Amino acid sequence: MSHVDSAALKPVLKSGIEELGLDISDAQLEQMLAYLTLLSKWNSVYNLTAIRDPKEMVKQHLLDSLSAAPAFKEAKNVLDVGAGGGLPGMMLAITYPQLKVAMIDTVSKKTAFLNQAKTELGLKNVTVHTGRVEALQVKDKFDVITSRAFSDLSNFINWSGHLLAEDGQFIAMKGVAPNQEIDSMPAGWQVEKLQPLTVPGLQAERHLVFIKKTPAPA
Repeated sequence: MSHVDSAALKPVLKSGIEELGLDISDAQLEQMLAYLTLLSKWNSVYNLTAIRDPKEMVKQHLLDSLSAAPAFKEAKNVLDVGAGGGLPGMMLAITYPQLKVAMIDTVSKKTAFLNQAKTELGLKNVTVHTGRVEALQVKDKFDVITSRAFSDLSNFINWSGHLLAEDGQFIAMKGVAPNQEIDSMPAGWQVEKLQPLTVPGLQAERHLVFIKKTPAPA
């Protein structure tokens, strides 16, 4: 099992956060490191992520998720689909304590981990669902639905579109710009914006795809 040396990882995370221009307190930084420690601990048993090296986890998981965080600044109620180990959901919940973050995954060992993380980190703004997103029903629909490496855009929209509030939007986290997926999106939806992201310490392409319902003809 890889031991997490939080003291050694803290400067890496802190400088990445500064590079991203995020306003994160020391207490929030500690929460993120506590999450990483927990993820690494559970990962040795549950295989939540293929990345084993905690320093790589900081870049490829924490900073990768945080690079997208500014897009969620105005959101109120977010759903993270196929949340897995809680990315970007957990990072969003820590960054914006006023934001309600729901996470859903079909794999119960992953949602068990998410519930444990929620409890240990004292995240009152997190809700965890186990099951298929297409079967999920909620009282309050989401103004933003996100996913990170979950599925192609068509499936993402078709499976979770019923959970999006009237004026809501999808924000999908992708690697290389998914032009083919964008071309074959279901009717009635359009890409509002394709935004390239830069992840500190990571030489990899990252994009956010913002998708909304096509406005009805006047």
